[in-house]
Amino acid sequence: MTTAQKIAEIETEMMRTQKNKATSYHLGLLKAKLAKLKREMIDSSSKKGGGTQEGFEVSKSGDSRIGMIGFPSVGKSTLLTKLTGVFSKIAAYEFTTLTCIPGVLQHKGAKIQLLDLPGIIEGAKDGKGRGKQVIAVARTCNLILIVLDATRPMVHKKIIERELEGFGIRLNKQPPQIEFKKRDKGGITISRTHDASRLDDETIKAILREYKINNCDINLKCDATDEDLIDIIEGNRKYIPCLYVMNKIDDITLEELNVLDKIPHYVPISAYLEWNLDELVERIWDYLDLIRIYTKPKGLEPDYNAPVILQRKFSTITDFCNKLHKNMIKDFRYALVWGASVKYNPQKVGKDHQLLDEDVVQIVKKI
Repeated sequence: MTTAQKIAEIETEMMRTQKNKATSYHLGLLKAKLAKLKREMIDSSSKKGGGTQEGFEVSKSGDSRIGMIGFPSVGKSTLLTKLTGVFSKIAAYEFTTLTCIPGVLQHKGAKIQLLDLPGIIEGAKDGKGRGKQVIAVARTCNLILIVLDATRPMVHKKIIERELEGFGIRLNKQPPQIEFKKRDKGGITISRTHDASRLDDETIKAILREYKINNCDINLKCDATDEDLIDIIEGNRKYIPCLYVMNKIDDITLEELNVLDKIPHYVPISAYLEWNLDELVERIWDYLDLIRIYTKPKGLEPDYNAPVILQRKFSTITDFCNKLHKNMIKDFRYALVWGASVKYNPQKVGKDHQLLDEDVVQIVKKI
């Protein structure tokens, strides 16, 4: 029996099994087996890949990377052209784009790489079409745009989410607050610092046995599920923000648009007519969570034309120095900062100081 057949068999059994307290142990075991088989399939496909796949060897460039994913002919190529000026082949039939087309979106001084990925199809995570390559590129992105056709069924949204989930991508989620540490001996220790009613000790131990883990410490700091625990054990999940770009709103009624308004994380647009593209770009900026830092050479005015772009969660003086040059931090003495992150302008700070958007920084090196 092939790995794909084993996966299908387990998924069928899971669908047949009623979800309740009595079956939680059995379902947790099935989910662990399923996660292991999916990892096996992903690993084997990457080894079998052989040569490079034309169009998928796009090197990461710019300050951030966005991947556009969607079914064929939902308007990704038109959107890429409108946002970046890069021409991607467009036609009124499916599967026009067969390779990964890159473009650069420039906004607030940032250069953001935008990838038009080939149309995804159902079963991509299991190797259908070029789905695995598409999703593998998506794992390297800082933001995913799921482009949907507003005139088509919203079931497409669920299908794409399922395909991405199957490849270890978690959309608009944070890693579960579970501490997991393997040990050489001492057995399994389970502790809770939060009411965790959805995951009992027996299910935890069953999942660990499936992974042949007999000695470890687990501390549940949230009301975790069996899937959360499996994600932590697997350790290869990608937690990526996502925007649902609802294209072709010029072809639907106002009543239908009001229904779509209930979808979280969504932006309605018409790429062809360039409706609401400014709003989309602003939402992209917000979801990427980038900040601008301006440099100030000694005795000169700040350079407001070429900001240094940092991710907000990695925006200390050390991160700023590393973005400018990998060896700059070695000669660092202190920094002078003007802006919202300091009480006084300028203020002398150390390398661990946390910067805020539009701060001005002058680095003073060791003599």
